[in-house]
Amino acid sequence: MPLFTLFLMITGESQYEKVVSAAELAPNDYILKPFSSDKLLNRLSRALEKRDAFMPTYRLIETGNTLEAIESCRQGEIDEPQYLVDFLRLRAELHIGIGEAEEAQIVYQKVLETPAVPWARLGLARTLFMQKRLAEAEALLSGLLQENALYLDAYDWLARVRESAGKAMAAKEALEDAVRVSPHTVRRLRRLGEVATEVGDMATATRVLSTVVNKSKYSDFRDPEDHVSLVRAQLGMGDAAGASNTLRDLERNMEGLPKTALCKAVSSAMVATQLGDLAKAQEALDEALRYNDPQLGTSMGLQKQLARICIENRQDDKAAEVIMDVMRHAADDAAVEEIKNMLTDLGRGELGNELAEQVRTQVRDIMTEGAQLAQSGDYPGAVRQMLQAAEKLPGNTAVLFNAALALLKHIEHLGWNDQFASSARQFIERVRAQDAGNKNLAQLVSYYHALLRRYGIKPGRVR
Repeated sequence: MPLFTLFLMITGESQYEKVVSAAELAPNDYILKPFSSDKLLNRLSRALEKRDAFMPTYRLIETGNTLEAIESCRQGEIDEPQYLVDFLRLRAELHIGIGEAEEAQIVYQKVLETPAVPWARLGLARTLFMQKRLAEAEALLSGLLQENALYLDAYDWLARVRESAGKAMAAKEALEDAVRVSPHTVRRLRRLGEVATEVGDMATATRVLSTVVNKSKYSDFRDPEDHVSLVRAQLGMGDAAGASNTLRDLERNMEGLPKTALCKAVSSAMVATQLGDLAKAQEALDEALRYNDPQLGTSMGLQKQLARICIENRQDDKAAEVIMDVMRHAADDAAVEEIKNMLTDLGRGELGNELAEQVRTQVRDIMTEGAQLAQSGDYPGAVRQMLQAAEKLPGNTAVLFNAALALLKHIEHLGWNDQFASSARQFIERVRAQDAGNKNLAQLVSYYHALLRRYGIKPGRVR
């Protein structure tokens, strides 16, 4: 939704849990019936006035001019003092978006000098998380929730911090607390199901994922992967009959979606393996591998499940192909370690080590060659090398970062190129999405904007 769009929610719903879940959609205003025409006009007028104050900044954000948007926020803090805290909040979010965690931390601390604002403490915790200061972030979030047990975003971030610190069980507890406050948010229920499965709490996973499947099957939030997750949880409970019912529900209600055929095949292989029907499991597994197209955009969790089924059916060569593809898409070493741990649990630790080393060697060789080409002045060669690398390793943050850098160096030394600038921006956005705490991201963004200024290019021109 464009930033300049006003989103007002008008409803007669008064049940607390549903109101809270709806409010998580972050409308500009939430108006309960009944109300007078004067009240509606007043709320609309206030929302429009605030939007008008932010429009110059919104335009800069929409065109990708983040650095100027930050300066626009600074000016707004002076020109529109009634919205000081809102401009500070937006500026902090923009700093976070380009990896400037320390700058965002300063903004949040400035807000905290005023009467305590819960979102500023949450934002401060996010900056600590980006700086890998996990113990401090956890303490801050825990304290915030002790004072405000209804702050749902704080539960989500507490779970995320705990997971990063290797405290999966504690992360599950944070998500369970959030679900007790707001039991209807599918995104959070889905995450709770994933974490519960990870820690082996299949009873919770089954209960929560059943809710996800039932809530989302007729909505825009539906995803066939939820059925696969539920099948795994049910099989973990020894409930093969329940898993078979879930498989039938997948076939009936997810028909026509791009991922359905793959998810059906994976689920069928899982059920058949549990029942000891090896011939049927092999048939379903072959079908799953045939449907396993990278263009589907499946999650790492589904790919790991496919690899798991391959190994359980003694198809290590096929598992290796799936795992290599997963590792190529992995954002960093932590994601690779997660896959290695799964293989260790399955008694194939040596396979995980071997494949991980192959990927690391591939990345190292590519990066070294790309750097050498750039240092020798062969900027076209460096671009070719890094674009090929990004195609082979599309999820690796370091590769994406250096692909953007190679494109920008080409522009700096050989002149403006619309296509290269567009590709560089896309790589920067992918790095930002995967690793917002990357310490070099802010420098890369500044380099990009410096080249825009040097060649007199408006950010909106680069698409």
